Amino acid sequence: MPNPARPYSLLIQNAAQVLTLAGADPAAPLAGAAASAWHRIENGYVACHGDCIAAVGPMHTLNPALVTAATRVLDATGRVVMPGLVECHTHLVFGGHRAPEFERKLRGETYLDILAGGGGILSTVRATRAASEAELLAAAEARLAAFGRYGVTTVEAKSGYGLDRATEQRLVRVARAAGRRWAGRVVPTFLGAHVVPPEFKAAGPRAYVDFLLRDVLAELKGEAAFVDIFCEEGAFPLADSQYYLEQAHKMGFGLKIHAEQLHDLGGCEMAAALGATSIDHCDYLTPAAAGRIVAAAAAAGRRPPVAVLLPLVPLFLRQETYAPGRAFIDAGLPVAVSTDFNPGSCPSQNLWLALSLACLKMGLAPAEAVAAVTRNAAHALGLGHEIGTLAEGFRADILVLNVGSLSEIPYWLGENPVQTVVMGGNVE
Repeated sequence: MPNPARPYSLLIQNAAQVLTLAGADPAAPLAGAAASAWHRIENGYVACHGDCIAAVGPMHTLNPALVTAATRVLDATGRVVMPGLVECHTHLVFGGHRAPEFERKLRGETYLDILAGGGGILSTVRATRAASEAELLAAAEARLAAFGRYGVTTVEAKSGYGLDRATEQRLVRVARAAGRRWAGRVVPTFLGAHVVPPEFKAAGPRAYVDFLLRDVLAELKGEAAFVDIFCEEGAFPLADSQYYLEQAHKMGFGLKIHAEQLHDLGGCEMAAALGATSIDHCDYLTPAAAGRIVAAAAAAGRRPPVAVLLPLVPLFLRQETYAPGRAFIDAGLPVAVSTDFNPGSCPSQNLWLALSLACLKMGLAPAEAVAAVTRNAAHALGLGHEIGTLAEGFRADILVLNVGSLSEIPYWLGENPVQTVVMGGNVE
């Protein structure tokens, strides 16, 4: 915790608005009415001690005695100050690209058509297996730098493009190495259960997840924070997904799931019942099911998972169905928004665009959308007590934006509003 008697190392002052995201229970994500009722400060400041936030408040409460010649001072007159963005669903490390498949999609082929023909995820698997560790690391570092320019200060990085023991472990290793070289934070997630690889096509999904549990996961304890699985037609059926997550949970991993992206198979409710930290995609999760998830969590004495919504995916895949985010929030289900950056269904790192689309296509209000890419996204990674909020003791990940109000953030469609990025108290 910071010592308030020490001079500030960094001061951001005169902000038109400070979007603190503080309010309600600081240990919980924001849902229902709280998703837009968090605290804003007009004409405010944020002060830091090293990598921690020391004080946040209106300018008239600033103690000038703690601002010395050694304090770096940034003037935010006319600008918004807010927490750094949290990218809670990305596929950071992969080889190659899938630009030729984009043309196939434009001609009318579906995501599952391309996957069934050996393309999609499997084409990226071939490119990733062929790439060296040095090539994968260089690409991941370049992508993290690009995320940083968008104001992203924390990135979740899924594996899932190796689908064999050596490559999957390499992807987690590369994600961790890239994170050590970056000023922000990288959170690795093991998505070895992305699809069934060619080597297990005859044996089937259950044999493949048994292989992951037996031969891969044990060596990733302490290396990956979460285990994820793609529960979908053409990937893993509900029963095998449940079995895999149950066993991974017994091994001490946090749980995530790709579910209800293209069909309603019941994966979100299943994973929520197992205590998953997040349920991701949710385009076909019904409001009624969201209500059942919230009710079941309350009955079990725990918080519901964060629903991570990925609006750039149906946009890029030219699909009509978007997750009913408005209904989720109204049902009390906390909502986060991410890009799902990956080479097949979302080759974009623009989380600001995803935020705007969450308003336009999923019914979120601007305040709810900002909460979805900061505080709630942090809770989707189990880090809501450290990042995603501007409050004393939180990590000093802070943005100064070239906009003057909250309402402008989703309004400038696809624009990058970032003027200044602070990661861990350092101006980048």
